[in-house]
Amino acid sequence: MKNKSMVIFSVIALVLLFVGGGYMYKSNESQKIESIAKEQAAIFKREHSYTMGSDDAKVQLVEFFDPACGTCAQFHPYVKELMKEHEGNIQLVLRYAPFHTNSDKVVKMLEATKKQGMFMKTLEMLFGTQKYWISNHEANLDALWRFLPSVGLDMDKLIKDMKDPSLDAIVAQDIADAKTLGATKTPSYYVNGKPLQTFGLRQLKELINSELQK
Repeated sequence: MKNKSMVIFSVIALVLLFVGGGYMYKSNESQKIESIAKEQAAIFKREHSYTMGSDDAKVQLVEFFDPACGTCAQFHPYVKELMKEHEGNIQLVLRYAPFHTNSDKVVKMLEATKKQGMFMKTLEMLFGTQKYWISNHEANLDALWRFLPSVGLDMDKLIKDMKDPSLDAIVAQDIADAKTLGATKTPSYYVNGKPLQTFGLRQLKELINSELQK
């Protein structure tokens, strides 16, 4: 009986140690990222980054996304609702994290649409048509191409703009920043430099609200 009690005690101790270690790791990572936020604000928002909302907003919501990411597509309407609910108090900063195969090509195409003022309209089209141009987590640019004219894009100009070598540098910069911040999955959110440690809509709302109330 004594041996059985010792085994149970040991198991409980190990579980507590594991949980405590996980919490400490998350806490240390969060503190590390918050320190980066204070010292290197540009790592969250680059000059090329697409933003919605005022630079003077109380909350800066940074999202690393992949246009081929199903969860990114699902969360996009929720993020828009949060922006509307807290209009004027949140600035959304969209950053690229093309983790799916060939997503970097889609990102370059999306970035090129900025020159026609069609970024958000194209992004929402991409999210809405994912099932037609993604197969086995791989983006098919040829399959996607037939949907682009529906947005109202000048296709000849888009083809030309996609050849701009600066697009490669933009994608590389966002990937490097994502790596520095530990954004290994999409979407990854940062609220005023604080990472969303446990993914979920409720958790995101709570983190945003905690910053708005400061």
